[in-house]
Amino acid sequence: MFLDEVGELGLDEQAMLLKAIEEKEFMPFGSDHTIKSDFQLIAGTNKNLSQQANSGEFRGDLLARIDLWTYQLPSLKDRIEDIEANIDFELNAIQNKKKTLIKFNKSARALYLEFSKSSQATWKNNFRDLNASITRMTILCDGGRINDEITLDKIERLKNKWNAHNSQTNTIDLEDYLSCEAIDNLDYFDQAQLRTIIETCLDSKSMADAGRKLFAVSRLKKTTTNDSHRVKVLLSKFGITSMQLF
Repeated sequence: MFLDEVGELGLDEQAMLLKAIEEKEFMPFGSDHTIKSDFQLIAGTNKNLSQQANSGEFRGDLLARIDLWTYQLPSLKDRIEDIEANIDFELNAIQNKKKTLIKFNKSARALYLEFSKSSQATWKNNFRDLNASITRMTILCDGGRINDEITLDKIERLKNKWNAHNSQTNTIDLEDYLSCEAIDNLDYFDQAQLRTIIETCLDSKSMADAGRKLFAVSRLKKTTTNDSHRVKVLLSKFGITSMQLF
């Protein structure tokens, strides 16, 4: 059984799931007696269940049961090499549904690809954002051709959407990581860069994960990558150790 967004379960539902896992039985909806079921569970979440367990939002005993093997799936912004193939997949799915041919103009496709792989494209909602943007452009296009105007309009809409989210996030306080003297010796440009680095690290599961986000473009040009080492070197430039962030 695959259970998505397990972190959204309430405490009562978590207790029911724990019973089903431990005792191999549960009470079906609308029934007045339990039944047996032996199943393998795969659970997905975009939340930090350890933090939720510490705050009492998630049962620690349930977490201990389901946290046997853990796999971190990279987000769309960390898989920019897959974006072009997924654009084609979304277009093909819409074409098959509508029974009509829909394509980008050559220049429009180039515009969308360049933006989708840039640092401006955060893809906050992963494939949902990609699917929604492709769907909107196919609805607005005339004669089955997505042109530059439609593409540029969608790019601006995505920028505004993601920027609105980013403006709501808290600004990193460098004094939490460096002394006032050290901060005063940094150019404003370096301070802004460091805030971005720290924010990315705090939003990542590991140094390797942070490296994939920070060096999403340049890492593709290397024959071998060591994302963790690049992050470590970058942090040490500002006198920050990985222990402060991970």
